[in-house]
Amino acid sequence: MPGAEPAEFAVGPAPVLRGSAAGKGMPIVLCHGLTASRRYVVQGSRFLEREGHRVITYDARGHGQSDPAPTGQSYGYPELIADLERVVEAEVGKGRFLLGGHSMGAHTAVGYALAHPERLSGLVVVGPTFTGEVAAATLAYWDGLAAALEAGGIDGFVEHLLRESSVAEAWRDPVAKATRQRMELHQNLGEMARALRETPASRPFESLAELARLEVPTLIVASHDEADPGHPYAVAETYADTLPNARLVSEDVGQSPLAWQGGRLSREISLFALEPDVALSS
Repeated sequence: MPGAEPAEFAVGPAPVLRGSAAGKGMPIVLCHGLTASRRYVVQGSRFLEREGHRVITYDARGHGQSDPAPTGQSYGYPELIADLERVVEAEVGKGRFLLGGHSMGAHTAVGYALAHPERLSGLVVVGPTFTGEVAAATLAYWDGLAAALEAGGIDGFVEHLLRESSVAEAWRDPVAKATRQRMELHQNLGEMARALRETPASRPFESLAELARLEVPTLIVASHDEADPGHPYAVAETYADTLPNARLVSEDVGQSPLAWQGGRLSREISLFALEPDVALSS
């Protein structure tokens, strides 16, 4: 039933991925961002289940309750996409479903969509950052965060993030609080530091030009830069302009980012799932 507690699952073999599924109806698989866990896509909202969807979320390798990358593997996007394929096989099975993700999860979802467009009724891309390039400055930023986590734990990580980011003063306290809460859910901070170095150095796909061939109906969720400069509004606009069947939504200027508002984001996803092109292909 939509109001029932989520059922926990574990998908193996190594790394074992732990997640939860709740509700009945069109499957919606949601992938979280780097340093987050499965709660932090729709922020714990149960709206989608109440609207008649089966919502499937899981912790990425090395995040939350999931196992770290096994010996000989990494936290790169090829592995993340393969992990998503395993979750889909185990928890969705055959048939189309709606796939969404935030940041790292958005890139993982796009990589999956490029490989398996026939599986998707729709795609939700929240806060994309990958533009086809892996810039040295970007790698230096993430390496600094990893070093701060290793040297100073969660306190050091939060302090470094606030010092190096361009978050407006009005949003610094909420960002610090949310970041700390997110980081406290990880079982292995050493593996998180490793992911901070390896994931941003990897490519979910080769170039943005690939998006032009992806006909899947897509909802792009953008955030304004004052509160969330790490997920530039302009990049989301580029995705919306490049994908042939996409539309863009965002919060009004000055509001909390739509990506942070679990209930409102869930409503946008639910409305998207009702659009004719999405609903007819499910």
